Parts: sequence; C-alpha cells; structure tokens
Amino acid sequence: MFSILRPFIFKIDPEAAHDLAIKSLKYNFLPEDLFKVHNEEILETEIFKKKIKNPIGLAAGFDKSAEVYNSLFKLGFGFVEVGTITPKKQYGNPKPRIFRLENEKALINRLGFNNDGSEKAIERLQKNLPNGILGINIGPNKDSKNRIEDYLFCLNKMHFFADYITINISSPNTPGLREFHSESNLLELLNKISEFVTNNKIKKNLVLKVSPDINEREISYIIELIIKFKINGIIISNTTDKNRENLIGKNKNELGGLSGEPLNIISNNLIKKFYKEVKNKVTIIGVGGVNSGQTAFEKLKCGASLLQLYTGMIYEGPGVVKKIKTELIDIFQKDKIKNVNEIIGINS
Repeated sequence: MFSILRPFIFKIDPEAAHDLAIKSLKYNFLPEDLFKVHNEEILETEIFKKKIKNPIGLAAGFDKSAEVYNSLFKLGFGFVEVGTITPKKQYGNPKPRIFRLENEKALINRLGFNNDGSEKAIERLQKNLPNGILGINIGPNKDSKNRIEDYLFCLNKMHFFADYITINISSPNTPGLREFHSESNLLELLNKISEFVTNNKIKKNLVLKVSPDINEREISYIIELIIKFKINGIIISNTTDKNRENLIGKNKNELGGLSGEPLNIISNNLIKKFYKEVKNKVTIIGVGGVNSGQTAFEKLKCGASLLQLYTGMIYEGPGVVKKIKTELIDIFQKDKIKNVNEIIGINS
C-alpha cells in the first residue's frame, strides 16, 4: 500500500507529510498482528536487562513531543525513543527545514528541537502510559542561559515515564550544542548529571547520543568519561553536517543534518571504533542507514547490540520493521545463527 501512496506523499512538503503521519497514527487503527512475523523469537534480545522482541527501535526525531509512541509500538518496534524534548516549548528553526534526497534515500533536516515542551509531554505520558520500552531524548532550549540546568530539569521531570533517558549533545541544528563533545564540557555535563542522579536517588538508565563527525581523539575521552560516570549506553550516531561530497540530489547543499543511507558506512565505522574499546561494558545503539535486513545485520556485526531507524521509515513506510525482521530472520536461518547476541561485534 505504501509503495502505491509514496509518489503522492512525496509530492507533499516533507514536514507536512510528517505531520500527516503523526495525525494518522493518533487514530491507532492498524492492528498489531499485521506487523508480526514468523520465527521472530530468534530476534529476541535485551535492552538494559529488559526483554524485547527484537533489537529494532525507532530513533528520536519522529515522535518529537510524545504523541503517538503506543501506536508506534504496534508497528513492530522493539523499543521507541521520543523527543528531543526541551524544558520549554519551542518552534525550532525557520521553515522550510526538511529536505528529501530521494536518489540517496536520505534527508537533510535543520529542525532545531521543535517540540511542545516538557510540560505537555508529561501530560500526555501521564494520560497514556507506555505499552513498551520507552526512551526519552532530552536537550536544552536554544535560548537557554544554562544548558546543563536544562538537561537536569528534563531528567528530573521525565525520568518517571522512561526506561532510559538519552542525553542529546549531538544535533547540528542547535548552535553550540556539539561543544559538549569537548573533554572539559563533557566532563562538566556528566559530572553534574551524575551528582544530580545520586542526590535525587534517580535509578534510571542513561544514554549519550554522539555526533558522527567526532575525531579519533574525541572517541578516547568520550569512552573514558562514559565509563567513569557509569553511562549505560551510547547512541552512534546522530546526523552529520558534513559528508556531502558524493551526494547528487538538488538539496545536497542545504544546511542541516544528513540522515539515511549515506550515513550507513560512517556510523558503522564509528560503531566499530567504540566497540573495540567498550566491548560489553556499554550498550551501543547503532543508527544511520538502517532500512533492510542486510543493513541491520551489518550494524550488529560492527558492535551495535540494538538498532534505531527513522529515515528508513520515511522511505519504506510503516512496514519497514516487518521487512527488516523478515529479512534478518532469513539471514540468521541461512547462516545458522540462533540469536542476535551471537554476531554482535564479530566484524570489529
């Protein structure tokens, strides 16, 4: 059905199409059985010691304001991450701010943490408790005078509803946000978060989401600090504001973060580098270009225990998880793999 509708959907402005998708999901009319596959038990795994049906999650950025997470669980995702949620509601950057690169199955966005704010998100989560494993991605407001305080505010307000909290320091669309990748800034941020969590007796899994544009030196101290402050997971990676050389789409030079297929190899290489250092000490969630069983398989072999996608669903439609699961099971059965955990990191 989606393959028939896609030409018409792609004639609509990308952000208008996204808003239409959110409104459609609010009706929650698609039956969960439609997205189940045979032999899915081979994909069963864990996220922070909680069992999930498969390792495929939805990345932050789709359900920015925690509106349709329970409908998304029904599409077959093993877990869902909402956000990025900021303390106060914000509009984000001026429109247009999402651009398709159809030949590359990619997007460029410069949304800028547009969301309804923490108060509205909490109201929704209180009324409609999550039916599955939920991550909440948090970040600072663009005009914040103290960005660390914004992280602490959101952590304090949102942790009740989350299985894990993602600390997003990696969007290229909030000026200065990536400065938290510097050793001194990251040390200060994680130290303040660690103190806050301890003082407030918050027992919640914490995840750091990093940029794909970091260099070798940054990898070393990021690993050192996440282990020092007992960060439970790392998401590799966010969108890239570089790597335009091989693109051919007319929108390739738009400012913003590039996602989709062109990010696949970039994120895989970064996953390998992190996995070599952390092994099983930290959970790696691999993101970037996941849109098939083969791309999912490669990321697992690079060292990701779990996966996330977003752009893949834009191009493949709501059946993308079913497609990935089916293809991944076929690969597993062909290679006589009995469980996801057998292959994690074998290519690192």
